[in-house]
Amino acid sequence: MLVVAVLALGGPAMVLTAGEAASASTDDGGRYKGKQGQILVVKVPADETSREARGTFRGRTVRFFRETGPDESKEFVGLLGIDLEDKPGTHELAIEIEQKGGSRRLTYHVEVLKEKFRVERLTLPKDKVDLDERSLQRWKAEQEQVKTALADDSPIRLWRSGFAEPVSGRRTGIFGSVRIMNGQARSPHNGEDIGAPVGADVAVTNDGVVRLTVDHIFSGKGVYVDHGLGFYSMYFHLSEILVREGDAVRAGQVIGKVGATGRATGPHLHWGVKLNGARVNPYALLELPFRGEARSAIQAPASDVPSDMGEPAP
Repeated sequence: MLVVAVLALGGPAMVLTAGEAASASTDDGGRYKGKQGQILVVKVPADETSREARGTFRGRTVRFFRETGPDESKEFVGLLGIDLEDKPGTHELAIEIEQKGGSRRLTYHVEVLKEKFRVERLTLPKDKVDLDERSLQRWKAEQEQVKTALADDSPIRLWRSGFAEPVSGRRTGIFGSVRIMNGQARSPHNGEDIGAPVGADVAVTNDGVVRLTVDHIFSGKGVYVDHGLGFYSMYFHLSEILVREGDAVRAGQVIGKVGATGRATGPHLHWGVKLNGARVNPYALLELPFRGEARSAIQAPASDVPSDMGEPAP
């Protein structure tokens, strides 16, 4: 029996049999759904003639890899990130499979569900919220630096099964929240904040290559790690950076120390993940259905953990 599976993190797995979804040789692959900020694990049927699979979702490229194990010749696996601001509704996931003698196309339909993100309203001194012209230009240049550094994805999968939380501490559940400071909406919080003391070890969540190290106006000292196939993790507000650009790193390796650099209310780690260009909740990684151990932090009220000041809305 042909099975096409999509696992929605934070919810039950959705598995469609051949009776519920069309055969791989047809155009319609089925319907799936997930909330803003989640990760979907997409499994695409393949055979010995299939060479490569690549998808497109809302203008973003989704890269697939061969599953290892006894069924590796029968399917491709891809991680589909649903951005925290993707518009709710049904969108097309178009997948093209290259195979001997040509290619074939599958079309899945993904329903994006609205997540309930918190809204915080704060009143702060003007100089803590607004950027002067010099700082604004610096921020814009830093945004371009990151965009350029992350423009070319590693063409192979570098990560392995089992993801680790980068630091033990209190997490806020603040991912996706919007702060309105002095009446001005900031960009949604695109990561999780984990409260920990200055100097605590920060470990990389999985294998990869250090793509960029920075000292930016908002994020402070930070590290961007490329895990391959459009998957990046990032670690901000560090007091120390212990790796260099181009370094190969292994899951659990210490890459820095917790700090409060940049615009932060106190010592903590901002942990972020981008997948296919989508900003997703990093804790979704710990729920991926691949073998391996993962640590989980203690959930704490947002008010108990230092946080970021929030970047201007683009």
